[in-house]
Amino acid sequence: MRRDPFTIGIIQDHATDDVDANVARAVELIREAARQGAQIICLKELFNTTYFAKSTKVDHFDLAEPVPGPITDTMQALAKELAVVIIVPIFVRRAPGLYMNSAIVIDADGSVLGVYDKMHIPHDPMFEEKYYFTPGDGHQDYHGEKPGEANGFKVWKTRYANVGVLICWDQWYPEAARITTLLGADVLFYPTAIGWHPAEKDEWGEAQVQAWRTAQRAHAIANGVWVASPNRVGHEPEPGTNGLEFFGHSFVADPFGRVVAEAGTEQAVLVHTCDPRLQEEVRRNWPFLRDRRVDAYRPILNRFLGAPR
Repeated sequence: MRRDPFTIGIIQDHATDDVDANVARAVELIREAARQGAQIICLKELFNTTYFAKSTKVDHFDLAEPVPGPITDTMQALAKELAVVIIVPIFVRRAPGLYMNSAIVIDADGSVLGVYDKMHIPHDPMFEEKYYFTPGDGHQDYHGEKPGEANGFKVWKTRYANVGVLICWDQWYPEAARITTLLGADVLFYPTAIGWHPAEKDEWGEAQVQAWRTAQRAHAIANGVWVASPNRVGHEPEPGTNGLEFFGHSFVADPFGRVVAEAGTEQAVLVHTCDPRLQEEVRRNWPFLRDRRVDAYRPILNRFLGAPR
């Protein structure tokens, strides 16, 4: 059983149309997190580009790259140099016409452990993700990785801890958090791109932030895991609209659901040390995994069961 504490870091920053500048900024922020002691570092969703899914434009597919590819090469070298695990969320070209919203998990020796493909794909005004992203299904093979066996959800044993990765819209689904926990995750990372429609901010802005944080804190509590969610910040324009304002508020929650590190709406590096003894203590006192009625959960496989008559 793993007993050593491990230190996680999450990066909150903005993005521009200059992809090279976005990558260079991320590299410097990863170095800063490592200087602060982070051993496992996660970037925001689609870290090297603006959030291009605000509209449907076929040219945006050119932003995707294969795995392995230039971004992978850069981050592998950095992980090896700093002896840190890096979670790298990018737009992946899997095959001609097949694109994924993914996160590459790179171990502290620079090796690619695998890739998680976002499972839940939203479709909302200015979040036109179904146009771009094929949902993960656990059957993609990257760089020698064996296909997944848990319907797309995965956990990797890194040098420092067992890491589960879910992406943005996945964070609203308790099933995703539970399955990833059952696969052995010590910490769930949720790289994110979530923000406000500026016209709605005054009325709904604070409630939206609190709902986002509350849902993920609940996953931490229900599963006895750390949750770490790096979001992006900054206003990103879109012709003919008010654009999107990404609200930041990245945070880390412990297995008791307490927010132990948090950011505002500016660029930030959050670092927190996780002690497995706390996870053991919480799960002994709140034995939710022990008391699950797995024999009674078959109805969850239905889309809808109907209202009582």
